Amino acid sequence: MAIELTGVGRAYGERVVLRDVSVTVPAGATLAVFGPNGAGKTTLLRILATLLRPQAGSVRVLGHPLPDDAYAVRGRIGLLAHDPLLYRDLSARENLTFHARLHRVAATRVEDLLERVQMAGRADEPVRMLSRGMAQRVAICRALLHEPEVLLLDEPFANLDPGAAALVEPLLSGPTRVLISHDVDEGLAAADLVLGLKGSRAAFVAPVAEVDAARVKELYR
Repeated sequence: MAIELTGVGRAYGERVVLRDVSVTVPAGATLAVFGPNGAGKTTLLRILATLLRPQAGSVRVLGHPLPDDAYAVRGRIGLLAHDPLLYRDLSARENLTFHARLHRVAATRVEDLLERVQMAGRADEPVRMLSRGMAQRVAICRALLHEPEVLLLDEPFANLDPGAAALVEPLLSGPTRVLISHDVDEGLAAADLVLGLKGSRAAFVAPVAEVDAARVKELYR
């Protein structure tokens, strides 16, 4: 299994965000995560990205226990968070070049991704001058630079118009993925497995064939 969570729990002070969440994701599969605001979706992603420690249960990513072996998986994970995680005063090219050096990735990879998301013509402008959709395209490039084995995606198509979404969608296919989405139809279309979170717990974990849009929408009521 690429991802294994068993009885995972996390709280912030007295506020429990995740309680006894268990799910396994095979290599190459996509887990879609649904739930209302505050259900624990982003916290789950941050735990998988080694940015938060679980306070209960166990987590394994690519065969390594977290957080003990976080160093062994960080370079094999790509994270696209709600925040684009870009330096606003640096250009798109400078941001990607910086991350490429961290991962020892060739500069040609930066140029290839900029071309593929049609950002080469704006790549030398500071990120703060770009629209939110353009910044999202650059953030997607950052997450993909090192060709990660696991992609953690928080609303990857947010702020993208249909044309931009069509550009990036093929780039996001391939590896094991955990996908947070508020678009029920979009998330189900991409998923192999579905995790529904509500009230900090797993309301259901099931293959996508066993989950329809109506069941997901019940989470938000």
